[in-house]
Amino acid sequence: MSVHKTDIKRVTTHVIQEMKTRGEKISCLTAYDYSMAGIVDAAGVELILVGDSASNVMAGHETTLPITIDQMIYHAASVVRAVKRALVVVDLPFGSYQGNSREALSSAIRIMKESGAHAVKLEGGLEIKDSITRILSAGVPVMGHLGLTPQSIYKFGTYTVRAKEEAEATKLLEDARMLEEVGCFSVVLEKIPSSLTKLVSESISIPTVGIGAGPHADGQILVIHDVLGINKEFKPRFLRHYADLNTIMNDAITNYIKDVKSSSFPNEKESY
Repeated sequence: MSVHKTDIKRVTTHVIQEMKTRGEKISCLTAYDYSMAGIVDAAGVELILVGDSASNVMAGHETTLPITIDQMIYHAASVVRAVKRALVVVDLPFGSYQGNSREALSSAIRIMKESGAHAVKLEGGLEIKDSITRILSAGVPVMGHLGLTPQSIYKFGTYTVRAKEEAEATKLLEDARMLEEVGCFSVVLEKIPSSLTKLVSESISIPTVGIGAGPHADGQILVIHDVLGINKEFKPRFLRHYADLNTIMNDAITNYIKDVKSSSFPNEKESY
């Protein structure tokens, strides 16, 4: 089990900011349930995201759009019950904050009160500034998300790299500066050119967390099921598999079935 060198009991938004200031990289992973969150937390990551990617990896939907706020609260509460150290951030799902800042505040408050999470994350820049400002005014920490924003997949029409053109890159940098100015504590940069990540990270004082955005972000995040090789079909360029649990689990279950069929399980020692 890894131990953080500063022996922090609980990671906060202030701790994340201090890590950027001293040049220490921030490790982040997703989690969606009690058992997995406990393992991820004990390993020593600084930030756990209860992502709306639960819509994909937990529920089998093609996009993140179908997941509801009630479902996000269920996953978030399960994670919070397991976490002793990491900062827990929860995605506001599609339709719970766009275009209506009052609804955005209501959604954020529900997630914070009913799950016990520490912060929320919203996708978008200037177009959701009012929602972010209202949530922040209530004392709820907000993490931004720019670049490829999966909730807007039908607008983009593809999961390809964003902000390769100058106009979109300029807007992304302006949006990042706006997120810092209004008071967000961090911003996720998803699937953008590495050089743009470097520019944004050097241009704002709040930490950047990259996914498919190169090595220059202040931290990195991946989906836990992808890291552990549970999902074998998803093989984007930015993903590194750290295990092959799909094969390990399949072998274990196959052996269990074989033992049941052959009556070798349970044996006398495994019986009462």
